[in-house]
Amino acid sequence: MKTEIEKTQFNNQTEIKRSKLFILTFLFVAVGVLLDQYTKYLAVIHLKDQNPFVLIDGIFELQYLENRGAAFGMMQNQQFFFLVSVIVITLVVLFFLAKVPLEKHFIPLELCAAAIISGAFGNCIDRVRQGFVVDFFYFKLIDFPIFNVADIYVTVATFLLVILLFWYYKEEDLERIFHSRK
Repeated sequence: MKTEIEKTQFNNQTEIKRSKLFILTFLFVAVGVLLDQYTKYLAVIHLKDQNPFVLIDGIFELQYLENRGAAFGMMQNQQFFFLVSVIVITLVVLFFLAKVPLEKHFIPLELCAAAIISGAFGNCIDRVRQGFVVDFFYFKLIDFPIFNVADIYVTVATFLLVILLFWYYKEEDLERIFHSRK
């Protein structure tokens, strides 16, 4: 049986590891948001009030768009909803990071959570600052809605999250996350 000193040392080590996880997640999110904001800045400087910049004729181009809605232009002018959504997403991610076991096995989930929050913050900054999100990637071949780097973070991370939850993690892994005692 563990002594009280051993339990305290274990708890202290766990708290240090958890703090490092939060710091690394914050840094990952900060870098992601900065990259997103920089690409949007470039889009404003080089694409606004210009003809689309064709990268592959008839397939892919850079085209400036001010999106006042969510992904694919849905929910136009619902800024309050988007702000509340970012707050909820942030709280869920923080709760998740506080519960996830501190093992390499769970790093993919942590990265997905950080990418989702990066995308949410990247677009939230635009909405609060400008009232719209700058989009600029356009797949003309399939007439896919114009999107941005933050949208890529959220979409790819959500897709990977689904794959991880259905095919990589087992029920026991999820039980450990949501029913652990710290």
